[in-house]
Amino acid sequence: QVQLVESGGGLVQAGGSLRLSCAASGRTLSSYAMGWFRQAPGKDREFVAGISGSGRSTRYTEAVQGRFTISRDNAKNMVYLQMNSLKPEDTAVYYCAVDRLRYRLSASAAPNEYDYWGQGTQVTVSS
Repeated sequence: QVQLVESGGGLVQAGGSLRLSCAASGRTLSSYAMGWFRQAPGKDREFVAGISGSGRSTRYTEAVQGRFTISRDNAKNMVYLQMNSLKPEDTAVYYCAVDRLRYRLSASAAPNEYDYWGQGTQVTVSS
């Protein structure tokens, strides 16, 4: 059974930075793409960023392009999301997730392509 635990969320002023971490156990994740998603109150869960198993391929939603950076350390079974220049509209619960398929060359943006999810970490950006 795969377990994912996110950390690093908190309250930050607009323009500030946070670094989210996702610790995985129960499976060696180097063969699996990973994704970060977020869900704001009253909204659907949306894709934020994804990274291939090797780390060579990344993708971002347009809203965070140039501000957020996803990375991974396969030796530690960790995935990170560096968030800079935060905006109030980035406020949400952030989740990491594991791709349901191995060896996907590029992370999917579709939530139903991920089969394990963390419990989420709250990010609040004040104006």
